[in-house]
Amino acid sequence: MEFTKEQKLYAQIVQRAWEDAQFKEELVANPVAAIEKLTGQKLSLPEGKRLVVRDQTDEATAYINIPAKQNTEDVELNEEQLESVAGGASGFPFMPVIISLPIILQPYELPTIS
Repeated sequence: MEFTKEQKLYAQIVQRAWEDAQFKEELVANPVAAIEKLTGQKLSLPEGKRLVVRDQTDEATAYINIPAKQNTEDVELNEEQLESVAGGASGFPFMPVIISLPIILQPYELPTIS
């Protein structure tokens, strides 16, 4: 399995935060500036979006991420989903249940992204 550029960048950021307390402090205080400083590249977030970094390294605390509620008002089912519903399948195929639990990552070396 090959990692995407975003996955590699995420791993690089996490690895650096684990190894460098000052970087971790900067990342939590101002994530965009810290990431731009790390990569040497401008970080482009979608209009109206902000980046929030939470330090979840305290092993005595468990975290639960609550994702944004999905807008289902304008959702249209495709043919396969319509057939599934017509066939009596239960549930809503377009509304997955999302549970985000902390992922325990083991430190490893990644190549620098250029």
